[in-house]
Amino acid sequence: MKKRRREDKGEEIKEFPLLSRSGVLERLIAEKSDEGEEGCIINLPEIPSGAKTFELVAKFCYGVKLELTASNVVYLRCAAEHLEMTEEYGEGNLIAQTEVFLNQVVLHNWKDSVKALKTCEDVLPQAEDLHIVKRCIESLAVKACIDPSLFGWPMMEHGGPMQSPGGSVLWNGISTGARPRKSSLDWWYEDVSTLSLPLYKRLISAMESRGIRQETIAGALTFYAKRLLPGLNRRQGVSESSACLAPIPLGSPPSEEDQKVLLEEIDRLLPMKNGLTSTKFLFGLLRTAMILRASPSCISNLEKRIGMQLDQATLEDLLMPNFSYSMETLYNVECVQRILEHFLAMDQAADGASPCSDDEGQLMGSPSLTPITMVARLIDGYLAEVAPDINLKASKFQSLAAAVPEYARPLDDGLYRAIDIYLKAHPWLTDSEREQLCRLMDCQKLSLEACTHAAQNERLPLRVVVQVLFFEQLQLRTSIAGCFLVSDNLDGSRQLRSGLTGSNEGGWATAVRENQVLKVGMDNMRTRVSELEKECSSMKQEIEKLGRVKTSSTWGNVSKKFGFKIKSQMCSAQEGSVSNQSKGGNAKVEKVKDKHAKHNKMLSVDE
Repeated sequence: MKKRRREDKGEEIKEFPLLSRSGVLERLIAEKSDEGEEGCIINLPEIPSGAKTFELVAKFCYGVKLELTASNVVYLRCAAEHLEMTEEYGEGNLIAQTEVFLNQVVLHNWKDSVKALKTCEDVLPQAEDLHIVKRCIESLAVKACIDPSLFGWPMMEHGGPMQSPGGSVLWNGISTGARPRKSSLDWWYEDVSTLSLPLYKRLISAMESRGIRQETIAGALTFYAKRLLPGLNRRQGVSESSACLAPIPLGSPPSEEDQKVLLEEIDRLLPMKNGLTSTKFLFGLLRTAMILRASPSCISNLEKRIGMQLDQATLEDLLMPNFSYSMETLYNVECVQRILEHFLAMDQAADGASPCSDDEGQLMGSPSLTPITMVARLIDGYLAEVAPDINLKASKFQSLAAAVPEYARPLDDGLYRAIDIYLKAHPWLTDSEREQLCRLMDCQKLSLEACTHAAQNERLPLRVVVQVLFFEQLQLRTSIAGCFLVSDNLDGSRQLRSGLTGSNEGGWATAVRENQVLKVGMDNMRTRVSELEKECSSMKQEIEKLGRVKTSSTWGNVSKKFGFKIKSQMCSAQEGSVSNQSKGGNAKVEKVKDKHAKHNKMLSVDE
């Protein structure tokens, strides 16, 4: 009786192709038949990828020719596994056919592997159980680490006879419509940028485990971040955007929370090595992290990365707006100071110690002197840009300026300019605060032009003006004495060359030109000295009108107050080399006397 029932059931199954290919459907139909229901309805809500995939499965069961592609093979493989379409229910069943197509077609081709991995996102649990995700990632990781010309025509590089007259790539003599591309390490960036973050992370990790270069990984992460973080492209210049790969436009940008998670993951995946990513990109990540309120560890890591290559930054990069709720200052000065501290710590660790100075104050050899000099110039320019902010406190300005080592600034002209701008924008500063700011610069490291400007700057404290005048005179005397010395040497060489033959006429002409240049420089300096002498004589006449007794007492008080003395021995020593310049020093002193006399006179009138 039971044997007859099985035969009847077999004949019934043969009449329904779906039952003959699927173990699940056969079992469900049998259960409904045992219940005696005439019109049974079977629900299959858990079919992977839904009704469209089941429609393809039904066509396969009814013998309709099914075209397997990289876009549907993952769905069909997961659905076949769910419906138990094994070889037990028919030879060449759907599980076997999809597995063959995956292993022999999809995983051997780069483009198809990317498409298959992309479709795994819709059926991720089932694809993980069947190890489809792992196989696709391993296939892509292997192909990214080798020459793309070794695996299939879609990524091959062609040229010359392999191109059609229209310029498209030929494959076996057939035009593919694809355009040839230049061979480079970034050929796969755009293809994998369409993956979700979890799959992209796993792909990058698999590539790293196979030894792919860190520069390539950093470039891929940069491309992926620019594609999904809209804020990174807002400050990107035209030339930079045209030079890099164009990001694929998205239908809708990710939410702020998704962007925050993405940015923090990008920071974790980026190799911590100097020079792998551009400084502009790192500043863009830092700016976006502050806007999205990323974790403090993420912001700190980005600041360290920027500090490692601060010498490659530009002034535009440093001008980051302050996104804090307090909004005390226009720009984020604290962040720039932290970045500078990271750079100085790295520089000190690399050098072992700061460069030493010899007796003449010249810097000894330092391998990182050029980068730190560039950073010092960059910070001075940044200070000049943020100085007009009336909310910038003097303590913050002074702290950032003092963070740069003294040996990093060959000249203090940039620092003087920043201090002058700050004093102009903050006229309410007290005299002590002005003097404290001016102590940041070294008057001996100011150029002659800066000294000339500072000597006439009314915003500077009087002590600083006196020091500037003194060192300016010393520079003039030293320069003129040096010119006289070089001139004497040239005259001696001229007499020596006069006894030589005419074959040295070219060298003599060069010496004449050099001598003329030096004479022009000497004439300029003499003109400057004469102008100072004229100013000195005019000051003397005004002082005599005001009265010698009062002026002399005032000057004595000033000299005692500022503790600044000019010894007669120094002047007599200078007179030995350049006797005509003694009047220049007196002119500067008389100029200071005049200023103090007028000041005391005004005070007496007020009383």
